[in-house]
Amino acid sequence: MLDLDRNWVHICVDMQSLFAEETDWHAPWLKRILPAVEELVAASAPRTIFTRFLPPETVESAGGGWRRYYERWPGMVRRNLAPGLLDLVPSLARFVPPAHLFDKAIYSPWLSGALHNALRARGITSVVISGGETDICVLATVMGAIDLGYHVVLPIDALFGSADATHDATLEIYKNRFQTQLTIASVEDLVQLWQEQAS
Repeated sequence: MLDLDRNWVHICVDMQSLFAEETDWHAPWLKRILPAVEELVAASAPRTIFTRFLPPETVESAGGGWRRYYERWPGMVRRNLAPGLLDLVPSLARFVPPAHLFDKAIYSPWLSGALHNALRARGITSVVISGGETDICVLATVMGAIDLGYHVVLPIDALFGSADATHDATLEIYKNRFQTQLTIASVEDLVQLWQEQAS
C-alpha cells in the first residue's frame, strides 16, 4: 500500500528541450518516459513544480568547478544555445500555470533555501520526484529532500537517465539504502491515490 499523506507536492526535474532534442546533453530516455510524466502532471498540475536547469551565459561566467565543466561543454552555455531549448518540452509547458517553475543553475534545487522555505510555508511534508536524470539532478533533488526531512516518493516509470547502468545502479541505491525515507511507486499507483484523496 502506497503511503503518502495529503501534504505533498510533485517536483518534476528538468524536463526541458535541452535534454529532449539533439544537443550535446541529449537524453534519449526523456521522450520514452514523457507519457508517464504527462500523466503525473495532468493529475497534479496545481501541486507540480517544474525545475529548469539554466546554464550560465558564458563559460567565463561560471565559477569554480563549474567553469571546468562548461569548458568541457562550451556549446551548452546560454550564449550558444538555440532559443527555446531551456524551456520545458511543449507537452509539459502547457500545464504552466497552474503548475509552477523553479529555475536553478546547479544540480540541486535546494541550495538557495527558496524552494524549501516555500514548501515549509505551505506545510508540505512529502515530495514526489519525477524527471531526470536519475543519477544527477534527480539524485541531488532526492538527497536534499531527505536531508531536509521530507518523505520522498519516486515513481520509477517517470524517471530517466542517460546511461542504463548508472540509472539502474542509482535505483538500487534508492531502494536499498533509504527504505524509511523514500518510497518507490508507479505512476498508476500515485494517480489512483491522488484520485482517492480528491474524492
